[in-house]
Amino acid sequence: MNGGSRGAVAGLVPHSGSLRWKIVLLVALACASMALTVGVLVHDSVLRRSLHEGAGRADEALAKAMEEAAAAGGDGPLVSPAELPDALLRQIEHGGAATFYEDGPPAPVFWAARKEGGKLYAVETDMTADLLTRQALDRHMWKYSLLTLGVVVPATALATELPARRLRRVARTARRITAGDLDARTGPVRGGDEVAEISAVVDSMADSLQRRIDTEQRFTADVAHELRTPLMGLVTSAELLPEGEVTDLVQGRVRVLRDLVEDLLEISRLDAGAERSRPGPVDLADLVRDSVARTGLAARVTGRGATVVESDPRRLDRIVSNLVVNAHRHGAGPVEVAVGGGTVTVRDHGPGFPDDLLAHGPQRFRTGAAERGRGHGLGLTIASGQARVIGAVLEFANAPDGGAVATLRLPRDGPPADA
Repeated sequence: MNGGSRGAVAGLVPHSGSLRWKIVLLVALACASMALTVGVLVHDSVLRRSLHEGAGRADEALAKAMEEAAAAGGDGPLVSPAELPDALLRQIEHGGAATFYEDGPPAPVFWAARKEGGKLYAVETDMTADLLTRQALDRHMWKYSLLTLGVVVPATALATELPARRLRRVARTARRITAGDLDARTGPVRGGDEVAEISAVVDSMADSLQRRIDTEQRFTADVAHELRTPLMGLVTSAELLPEGEVTDLVQGRVRVLRDLVEDLLEISRLDAGAERSRPGPVDLADLVRDSVARTGLAARVTGRGATVVESDPRRLDRIVSNLVVNAHRHGAGPVEVAVGGGTVTVRDHGPGFPDDLLAHGPQRFRTGAAERGRGHGLGLTIASGQARVIGAVLEFANAPDGGAVATLRLPRDGPPADA
């Protein structure tokens, strides 16, 4: 089964949390309630009519029997009190004449009785035909109510499929925007209903967010470029200062400022998609050892055999060095770097990554709690951006026994063609 078929089947499968199936269930309950109400009302109305007509027929039969008996000179339909139902006898004692319905067995009958001259006269009328008619009517009402439900429920499910599909389309667009795809749009939606309004609002929100981010990226790039020229002059001037404690302090601050501007320029290039991978064969273990050595920081590197990967060595070096520097700056020793297969893991034994970073990923100018050390929050942001350029996945987690763990997973087939 292909993807389109799976999607179509998934759209028809009931889901307890789906608005579409809640509507179908509501319509089914409404139809069932209406059918039950109408059925009870019709049944009660037909029963009252049947009893009324039965009482009339019984009275007519009693009157006719007494007339025929009088014409023939007989006593008419005399009965013994023992032959009549007790409820009918009580009614006769109060009113002298009464009718009573007895619902069998062996068959439903309607009694009509009258007391004249101390004598008791009564006849019974068979109501079997009326009972069978009511039963047949009840069966037909149940059958056609179920048939109506069998038509209405599928028709409602089909009628709600289009708005449900449009809502799922809006939800997919919102999820793509949440995942970082700011070019995702719902697109034009026909109709002027609430779904079309939601679609338009989501697209408008995405456009507004895209404009804000573009403005921020342009501002970051412009500031970094504008600072670069005077900063180079400042670096040169600081190097010409006479040796001394103040000179060392000034040169140290200038280097920090230079690194910050270079990081901002790199982030602006990553945001603009201007970075391109230049892959080649790389001995991963040797590259990691060289990267750690260039940081000048202590870290124990372990590797399981020689692994040659197809990747961009400069960007790999940038990722590994940033991870090691971040582990020392915001974590605690010992820092361990493990190389195995196409995976590089950097772990420290500090307080671990903050919950916000684990939930949303690294963000520029955000370093978590103050006790995690100094920094601008750019190192992990750059590492994540460079990982995307080479088609790698950079994951962040906290070890069960404490410490932050950053895992770089390189693609098996090298960077993607559009990296």
